[in-house]
Amino acid sequence: MMLVDVVTAASEVGATSSRLRKIEVLADLLRRTEPDDIEATVALLLAAPRQGRLGVGWRTLSALDVAHAADPGLTITDVDRALDTLSTTSGSGSVLERGELLTALASRATVTEWDFLARSILGELRTGALSGVLLDAIAKASDRPASAVRRAAMLSGDLGETARLAITGTPDELDAVGLLVGRPVLPMLASTAATPTAALESTGRASVEYKLDGARIQVHRHGGDVAVFTRSLADITHRVPELVDVVRGLPAHDLILDGETLALDEEGGPRPFQETMSRFGAEVAREIALRPWFFDVLHVDGRDLLDEPLSERLAVLERVAGEWRMPGIVTDDPDAAEQLSRDALAAGHEGVVVKAIDSVYSAGRRGASWVKVKPVLTYDLVVLGAEWGSGRREGWLSNLHLGARDPEGEFGEPGGFVMVGKTFKGLTDALLRWQTETFPGFETRRTASTVFLRPEIVVEIAIDGVQRSPRYPGGIALRFARVKGYRDDKTAEGADTIQTLRTLLRG
Repeated sequence: MMLVDVVTAASEVGATSSRLRKIEVLADLLRRTEPDDIEATVALLLAAPRQGRLGVGWRTLSALDVAHAADPGLTITDVDRALDTLSTTSGSGSVLERGELLTALASRATVTEWDFLARSILGELRTGALSGVLLDAIAKASDRPASAVRRAAMLSGDLGETARLAITGTPDELDAVGLLVGRPVLPMLASTAATPTAALESTGRASVEYKLDGARIQVHRHGGDVAVFTRSLADITHRVPELVDVVRGLPAHDLILDGETLALDEEGGPRPFQETMSRFGAEVAREIALRPWFFDVLHVDGRDLLDEPLSERLAVLERVAGEWRMPGIVTDDPDAAEQLSRDALAAGHEGVVVKAIDSVYSAGRRGASWVKVKPVLTYDLVVLGAEWGSGRREGWLSNLHLGARDPEGEFGEPGGFVMVGKTFKGLTDALLRWQTETFPGFETRRTASTVFLRPEIVVEIAIDGVQRSPRYPGGIALRFARVKGYRDDKTAEGADTIQTLRTLLRG
């Protein structure tokens, strides 16, 4: 398979908003892909090279001084081999060697091909070719039932391997993929609702559980061997010895548990999210300890529980996890669900998850059986700039730079604005068009990627909260920011302040 064919397909996928068209384009690409190239092709489309983290950042890639090829000549095999070599190059002199490897690869790629590869390596393709679309494309390309493809992907945790097996293997081989202790599976995901009452209307009788502001974990145990995986299925066992010790003490020989972990402060409350993630990502254990809470069990001592109702899984979880269970209640009473949500928020947590008591564990899926409820906070902020979009947003001003007012000059000039984050979420085509037509009238300067504006345009932004961040002068960054709409009725002097946003910091 030529790299240019993958780049062309990715460009077409990124240029359409039609899910059916995305699936059709990707299915056609997969049908034409040689068996040995399928896994690498899927990995590149997901912007998750199969070699894992390559230790290459934007600064490294942007610093390359390369004359690109005039005509396409790279194959997927060429790219995959180059990334293999890059991922295994370390030690003395490796910085220079890795730079030479990247330069060699970039010089063999056309400008368009290198743009695709760079964004894939950095995890920033934004083509809409996410796992759900690719799953349906794999089913279409292989003429296999979507349910069989989805289950194999869930249980193997590897979409590339699933694609290869579905397209080149037999139906029996695909159906034979099963749950295996030690091999992570894709986590079940939750949809959203505005209130616990609304969630219960969708689920019926449910387990209503705390939603922590922590990190998702999946833990596998076979005897004394314990492995801990992240939401993205990365193995981080060596980073979390305290979690390993907890799981080794549980009353079972074989286990697969789903849960969350976070760091607690001296009073037993949750530390700020940023501190948990810093500890979670540390290669060497630090003084801050992580504590696990388990909310589901997928396997225990030879018994697979994926297809058992949640009521049965919770009974097993109570027996094996005990004090390490996530707090929650089973109810169909909206008042009880609302009270638990208030309790969770008062304890410093994000909210609740409402789970249908008869639901099975649908790994890798975001359905109606699990519904998360978190308070949505909205603030009026000022647009300080906008970045030019890519993919289907190419030619439009997209990613917004957002600022909060600083009336006293605590973090800058009195009466100025402090940047608190960026977002491209929530922007419709109509808003993108309006921004592109309107923003140049407020322009103060521009770079190749960004148009900077006078701080006069007010936009209503919904967020899940803020987190500590050294990136911005105000010491905070917005979490999960998305555009609700522009406020023509407000001036910049009426925007929310950095001090107001900082009150959201826990602790």
